[in-house]
Amino acid sequence: QVHLVESGGGLVQPGGSLRLSCAASGSFRSINAMGWYRHAPGKERELVATITSGGSPNYTDSVKGRFTISRDNAKNTVYLQMNSLKSEDTAVYYCNVDITYWFTPRAYEYWGQGTQVTVSS
Repeated sequence: QVHLVESGGGLVQPGGSLRLSCAASGSFRSINAMGWYRHAPGKERELVATITSGGSPNYTDSVKGRFTISRDNAKNTVYLQMNSLKSEDTAVYYCNVDITYWFTPRAYEYWGQGTQVTVSS
């Protein structure tokens, strides 16, 4: 079993910055892709950014140039640095990790508990 703990959400003014963290703990062979999704009221869940095990990032168009995803493999942690925040970035942000165990080649997907990000003046 894998446990994900998110932190770093909060209230910030437009133009401000926040950094989200998501740490994975448990007994597993490896973490493959890691990512962040968000869910705003009245909208569908949206992929924000992903990063491969090798560190290659991918972003949804609306956050390119403003958000940066990174990971620390030694700490089993993924980060999302969010700069130049806009009101439309307001949402609950969820981390997502893809994990492989020793006993099967199948990969398993896990979700964090979510952290609220509110951008408002």
